[in-house]
Amino acid sequence: MIKTGTAGATALSRNPVLLVHGLDDTSAKLARLAAYLRDRGWQTHTLDLRPSDGSVGLETLAHQLHQYIGGYFSDQPVDLVGYSMGGLVSRYYVQRLGGANRVQRLVTVASPHYGTVTAYLRPNLGAQQMRQGSSFLTALNRDLSPLTQLALTSIWTPLDLMIVPAESSRLPVGRQVQVPVPLHHWMVEAPPALMAIGVTPSKPQPDRQQSLEPKGIWETTQSPPPDRS
Repeated sequence: MIKTGTAGATALSRNPVLLVHGLDDTSAKLARLAAYLRDRGWQTHTLDLRPSDGSVGLETLAHQLHQYIGGYFSDQPVDLVGYSMGGLVSRYYVQRLGGANRVQRLVTVASPHYGTVTAYLRPNLGAQQMRQGSSFLTALNRDLSPLTQLALTSIWTPLDLMIVPAESSRLPVGRQVQVPVPLHHWMVEAPPALMAIGVTPSKPQPDRQQSLEPKGIWETTQSPPPDRS
């Protein structure tokens, strides 16, 4: 299923934004985020990755993303927002399927870039790929250079009990934005997370860590996460 939405003329001057959902989710999970972005002038698109229960590898889902972008947007640049598993699917598209030539901005939200121990609760292939030290993540994290070609932001919360350790959601390149959101599934619904997604820049930025408080974003001196590859 494909869903689109626009807020009018303002959207014509911006790249379309494609929202990519996470494990066991559908595009319905991103409805609030899509509405938030549309209200602020973006044209939003969603797709349903199938199956989304981890029974197939993440590269299979990334090929679905690749086919959708190639078929729907022609040669137009796009922005991607990947939530949880959707962030890894988006990264595989960018890093392995030529997406770096199409994507101008990539925002990952609570994505297990360096794995999560909760992936051991499920024995299937997709979950295995999201475990710490998996061959899938090791290969994906070995060369991050394609990500430096675009405006990259990884948004995370230290209170995440689904991504364990929570710092696994931080990438060592691009911007890392910490938000005060208490639950993983609120990361595409709670106002601080929506605000962080909505203000991400559209051009590459210097690598830096930021925190989002109710009054806005302020930079910190925290170092990027260690290289776990």
